Amino acid sequence: MTDSTKYLRAQPRQGLRAWLRDPAPQTPLQARVQLSWIQWRRFCANHSALFGLLVLLIIVAAALFAPWLANHDIYAQNLALRLQPPSAEHWLGTDELGRDIFSRLLYGARITLYITGLTALIITPLGLVIGATAGYLGGRVDTLLMRLVDIFLAFPSLILALAFVAALGPGIENAIIAISLSAWPPIARLARAETLAIRKMDYIAAVRLQGASAWHIILRHVMPMCLPSVVVRVTLNMAAIILTAAGLGFLGLGAQAPSPEWGAMLASGREFMLNNGWIAAIPGLAILFTSLAFNLLGDGLRDVMDIRHE
Repeated sequence: MTDSTKYLRAQPRQGLRAWLRDPAPQTPLQARVQLSWIQWRRFCANHSALFGLLVLLIIVAAALFAPWLANHDIYAQNLALRLQPPSAEHWLGTDELGRDIFSRLLYGARITLYITGLTALIITPLGLVIGATAGYLGGRVDTLLMRLVDIFLAFPSLILALAFVAALGPGIENAIIAISLSAWPPIARLARAETLAIRKMDYIAAVRLQGASAWHIILRHVMPMCLPSVVVRVTLNMAAIILTAAGLGFLGLGAQAPSPEWGAMLASGREFMLNNGWIAAIPGLAILFTSLAFNLLGDGLRDVMDIRHE
């Protein structure tokens, strides 16, 4: 029986709500649960952030259940049904090759989430390690790493991604590498700024006096403190990652045909915008709402995870 269980049984009349609102937590577990509860209530008070989370949950569910939700083969071509408007048979119409747009849109969500998710998994630890190392060690290490960051930041992210993917070759994996190489510098700069403030704290000095090495302090004490701000920044950067991935797909440097990537769908539908506007509008709206949802969620997380929030 844990201490929290004993505490709850000792106060049966007050119940869970009183346990969550106890001004003097009895255990570290209770303190962590209380903090999580306060953050969740603060997040729920932000209706735009809740809307963004709801939209993202819908997109994730559509991507996960795409094989069951799609009502047509995404690669099957039927020129007799090309450029059909939305109907009961084809909910969002058909494209120039007679393929069902609704089914392709669902599978395209998988590609978009795969690109953004894997990119986030790459740039978060990369930027966090480089920024924390530069901020804590300082001196020549800081100068060298920050000049490297400045070189990457000197170029627009889309142009830099285009340069990398042109060198690596078209494809989803190469597009992920190219986007990651262009997206990590802002994360590193933010982690460095956080580290410059954290390294002056008393508990860092206490750990240093105990004989801990610089790398131990960076990995075990500095980086965990930087992580909330970095997570918020990465969430806000998801919209830029989606737009960059769609831009590469639009230019034929990302996912290759006949893959149902949203940027590639938008590129194939631009020729029919005047007479059959839904072909380009539907993937364009999918990109818009997904990017907007990540921005709204990132704003909500920033309010929740800001330790200076009153």
